[in-house]
Amino acid sequence: MDSLKEDIVSALHEVYDPEISVNVYDLGLIYDININDPANVIITMTLTSAFCPAVDDIIEDVRNAVISTDATGVDVQITFDPQWGPDVISEEGKLALGIF
Repeated sequence: MDSLKEDIVSALHEVYDPEISVNVYDLGLIYDININDPANVIITMTLTSAFCPAVDDIIEDVRNAVISTDATGVDVQITFDPQWGPDVISEEGKLALGIF
């Protein structure tokens, strides 16, 4: 399952928030990747804003990215607890955004 998780993380690096030029993983939007047998994946994630106009597109892109791996199914769950903040952006994401 470690291999599958690595594949999922890699796939999520290809999913971008359409309003920010950084992928959802480096933005810190992915809170948890839970893999159940047989390779059913539950993604717990947040958004930069509860009023994000692209929520449906982002969820669909995350779902498609996960299903492009060896996952047999995917459920994307949105939460706002804890609330997203710029402190969870990865170093790569901060560099892309020009945050030092």
